[in-house]
Amino acid sequence: MSTIEEAPPSGRAEAPKGERIADWADGRLGIYNFGFLARKVFPEHWSFMFGEIALYSFVILVLTGTWLTLFFEPSMAETVYHGSYVPLQGIPMSRAYASTVDISFEIRGGLFIRQLHHWSALTMIGALCLHTLRHFLTGSFRKPREVNWLIGFVILVLVILEGFLGYSLPDDLLSGTGLRIAEGVTLAIPVVGTYVTMFLFGGEYPGQDVVPRFYSLHILLIPGVMLALTVIHLILVFYHKHTQFRGPGRTENNVVGQPLMPHYTAKAGGFFFLVSGVLALMAGIAQINPIWSFGPYRSDQISQGSQPDWYMGFLEGALRAFPAWEWNTPGGYTINFGVLIPAVVLPTLMMLVLALWPFLEAWVTGDKDEHHLLDRPRDHPTRTAFGCAFVALYMVLLFGGANDVLAERFQLSLNQITYAVRIGFFLVPALTYVITKRICLGLQLRDRDKLLHGRETGKIRRLPHGEFVEVHAPLDRGQEYALLAREIRETAPAPAAEHDGVPNPRARKEMLRHRLSRWLYGGQVPHPTPQEMQQARAHLDHAPDGHASPNGHLDTARPGALQSGREPDQELH
Repeated sequence: MSTIEEAPPSGRAEAPKGERIADWADGRLGIYNFGFLARKVFPEHWSFMFGEIALYSFVILVLTGTWLTLFFEPSMAETVYHGSYVPLQGIPMSRAYASTVDISFEIRGGLFIRQLHHWSALTMIGALCLHTLRHFLTGSFRKPREVNWLIGFVILVLVILEGFLGYSLPDDLLSGTGLRIAEGVTLAIPVVGTYVTMFLFGGEYPGQDVVPRFYSLHILLIPGVMLALTVIHLILVFYHKHTQFRGPGRTENNVVGQPLMPHYTAKAGGFFFLVSGVLALMAGIAQINPIWSFGPYRSDQISQGSQPDWYMGFLEGALRAFPAWEWNTPGGYTINFGVLIPAVVLPTLMMLVLALWPFLEAWVTGDKDEHHLLDRPRDHPTRTAFGCAFVALYMVLLFGGANDVLAERFQLSLNQITYAVRIGFFLVPALTYVITKRICLGLQLRDRDKLLHGRETGKIRRLPHGEFVEVHAPLDRGQEYALLAREIRETAPAPAAEHDGVPNPRARKEMLRHRLSRWLYGGQVPHPTPQEMQQARAHLDHAPDGHASPNGHLDTARPGALQSGREPDQELH
């Protein structure tokens, strides 16, 4: 007779409530099919936080911006202020300006939300700039991420434009001055400048429609495009795998790190609240954009020392530094080169170089392979030097935009500062390029020396004959692998002049590619050869009895390496 008995139906254990909810959701949404996302691995490195800071700042911007739309009135209709801020009482102003003052002084927590919104915008743009620079210096824009690089670049441009639009909405004297500059820049564009200006301002400047139109762009069109591009950007990050720096166990086909659930999610959630807390602290204690001090905008007034937000400072500096050149065409048209070149041509060239760099590098190298391992900045001296020179150019123009403030604070001549900016525009990026490249090559030489002679231990050993030498220790296998994994790309060969008496029809194109390849990859420090590495390991493992290596260092002698009966070594720590 069988001893197996079935439990009555009433005795079966019921599934937990959480499991039942998950089953219900899976039956309608198929969430179990996305289980692979929970095991998605993300590597760890401090530089990856810049993108997260930008994303979290964007979330706070959406939340605070939604709150502000409930109280802001995007109208340029004139009204007379009779609010609680006494210095402005009885002054005519637009309803946009009046509602912004009311948000600051009448609405509970309004000033805090305004400043949190503004600080979040500045932080997001700064984090995106550092995020873009990190991708540029590490070469993560290479195949298959060229499209994602362009998406990130468009997001950066849209965020800067969005910041300018939001900065212009309060219709205060400072933002109105920036709008006036934008109107002049738009008018300087040949052929279409007048039509674009009429479209933006709804007629002659300042018109009555600029704030409502900017408001629609600020809260609807541009945020919607940014949100869509951000989602696509993150989807491509998941699809392409996350990049990682070279190291033991890390290849082009795997990712070493922590899974999305629960490790990375918990860390990302905590970091979100940390970023939110820091932004809230800044909004609570650091005043920004006090529009009540500037007053409402009037086209016949301007404040001394007016400065835009930092991300537009380079444009201001370019306008102030460029000479006032004009050209009157035979047809009676005037082209204002003093505005067109610094405010239209220069920013466009800077953006094109940044956006198209991945395609330039891929064309020069002819590389069609996928790359998931990052380069250290020193591994590509020319690319790193070019990126640092780009930043130096931006900084020169940024300081040029504050020439009046610098002249006042440091008792300097405004003209001398302007001429210094003009000279620095050409000199500082060139010096930065040369110095950065030499530093990168020096670091490569230092890495090669570590591979061949070991690392410095900080110990000084006295030899029996009285000489003092520094003790070097061999690198561990992980450090050695990371240094040897540096990718060194060969330069493109020079084109053949002719073949069987027939001139090479692609000689010019191939010569250009050859020269660009020499510029990008020429002159790098080579890896030690396998023979040199074997000799170095043998020398470190079997150092001669008490004698220094040929480079003057003592290479980690084994205990007891000195011959018995000799004077023992003395070490100084």
